[in-house]
Amino acid sequence: MSNLIPPEKRWIITTVLLAGLVGGALLFTSFLRAADDAFFLCSTASAKSRAVAAASDYAATPIQLQAIVHYATSTVVPQQNMAEISISFNVLKELAPANFLVFGLGRDSLMWASLNPRGKTLFLEEDLEWFQKVTKDSPFLRAHHVRYRTQLQEADKLLRSYKTEPSCFPAKSYLRGNERCKLALTGLPDEFYDTEWDLIMVDAPKGYFAEAPGRMAAIYSAAVMARNRKKPGVTHVFLHDVNRRVEKTFANEFLCRKYRVHY
Repeated sequence: MSNLIPPEKRWIITTVLLAGLVGGALLFTSFLRAADDAFFLCSTASAKSRAVAAASDYAATPIQLQAIVHYATSTVVPQQNMAEISISFNVLKELAPANFLVFGLGRDSLMWASLNPRGKTLFLEEDLEWFQKVTKDSPFLRAHHVRYRTQLQEADKLLRSYKTEPSCFPAKSYLRGNERCKLALTGLPDEFYDTEWDLIMVDAPKGYFAEAPGRMAAIYSAAVMARNRKKPGVTHVFLHDVNRRVEKTFANEFLCRKYRVHY
């Protein structure tokens, strides 16, 4: 999601167990859903105390206020248009506060963090120079630098070879320490592996020249995390640039067409 990313982008919303079509975005839903627990909620709070609690729930958070000031006083705006943002925003409204993982840092990072108030939003960025610039300008963003073990020119070979490596089988795979599977993201901080993500947005790394990391590992790792989900609910995966051959091929292979919600 650096300033090198070309503007022409389409969105694919992937929910690791849901699928269908909404204005330029593709949505899948998770195929591994934990059973929802039935429960009763009883409240003895007075109407006044409930009103106070409700008001506090909707009080603006510091990062939301920061986002308002930033976008109101800057000519730098998010890369997406209103229609594209609305698709993601509608999902966030249903889930927030959520665990939200974003592959890439960009001009829209502050917006995404502010749309998940009181939740955990974590950004991963492969371009070290861009990572240092964004985190210097926005030190309140939670972000990590990530190194990929793949190159875009290896995409076809990786798609063929993963089927012969047991550590890569999506149904059995794991990420932390999985050095045998080149598609598995390794060497990241514990919070990446220990958090069960409700939403995963894949808008990085760069994938438009041969030596670029490509998004093969990001797509694969998103699928593994969604399949390995233990808590109730599903994991939603949003994939950008699905019009490109590699993104489309790996999405069909690992996120699965049958789980698509929007296209």
